[in-house]
Amino acid sequence: MAYKITDKCIACGACAANCPVECIADKGSKYEIDSEKCINCGTCASICPVGAPEAE
Repeated sequence: MAYKITDKCIACGACAANCPVECIADKGSKYEIDSEKCINCGTCASICPVGAPEAE
C-alpha cells in the first residue's frame, strides 16, 4: 500500500528531497507519489511539515 499526497501539500519539496526511492515528483501546485515505485517506508509522512502524505 503506497502513500498519497493530499491537498494539504504546500509544494515545499521536503518529501521529494528525502524519498529513498525517488518516487515523488513536482506536479506544479503539489507533489505526487508514484504508487508503483513507493515502498511504503513513511519517510515522506514523517518529514512533511503539514502532514500531506497519508497511507492509502
